[in-house]
Amino acid sequence: MKRVYTDYHELLSNPEVEAVSVTTMWDQHAAPTLAALQAGKHVFLEKPMASTVADCRAIVAAAHRSGRCFMVGHICRFNPRYAAAKREIEAGSVGRIVSIYARRNIPAAVGKQVLGKIGPIIGDGVHDTDLMLWYTGARIETAYAQTVDVRGLKHPDIGWTVYRFDSGAVGVCENVWFLPDKTAFQIDERMEIIGTEGAIHIHETHPNFSVVDKDGWRSPDTTYWPELHGVRAGALRAELDYFATCVSEGRSPTVIRPEESLAAVQACLAAEASAATGRVVRVEDVS
Repeated sequence: MKRVYTDYHELLSNPEVEAVSVTTMWDQHAAPTLAALQAGKHVFLEKPMASTVADCRAIVAAAHRSGRCFMVGHICRFNPRYAAAKREIEAGSVGRIVSIYARRNIPAAVGKQVLGKIGPIIGDGVHDTDLMLWYTGARIETAYAQTVDVRGLKHPDIGWTVYRFDSGAVGVCENVWFLPDKTAFQIDERMEIIGTEGAIHIHETHPNFSVVDKDGWRSPDTTYWPELHGVRAGALRAELDYFATCVSEGRSPTVIRPEESLAAVQACLAAEASAATGRVVRVEDVS
């Protein structure tokens, strides 16, 4: 590493820097992202895009003005199982989607590390909200959510969300950040897609590979960032490779577009608003 910066403005002023990755907390995404785009850099931004719809819209507009490659890291679109589901849906295998259920649950100890910064509905639910939008090709009209606060942390431990799409389909997201710490699941991740002509079931569930040694039992990741023959592999590498290829070839990323990432955030914020009020919230009213 040639240089280390403590001020991102100094980094952005370096003409040798062509692309940046913004991995700050979600409520600190907007300023460095907008500055990087203004400086003419290609930008890879971690999900969620931003913490407000207004910031998301500002980022989308800046990305289009910049003429540079911009992409939000919705890693699940690069998971081969979720990508395979998209291919089947596009091929008409299940007909018109009428119902989607997603589960993305993690141990309580892991949840405690991040619940001071972000809640489960936006923190993890944004993954499956994005997938639901991707698969249905529809808009989410309304959100109704309930949360459970078990430990009195800044954000609730559990969130359940029900979406209604303009296609008539219904979607349910289960996000529990309170699995027992002795659970076998590093993450309990599943999805069920029901259509008029068929169904798809995705089980990205630990432990799909486990090791018992003198120190006990462990289940290394085999999907998102595993090591393969001495190098990092998996969906994270595929995602970053895709972005780098778009940069090198001078083309805009199309696997995930800025407007799609905005839509996922807006729906999740509607769900959080619903949980706070106990009412059904129209997504278009969240601005």
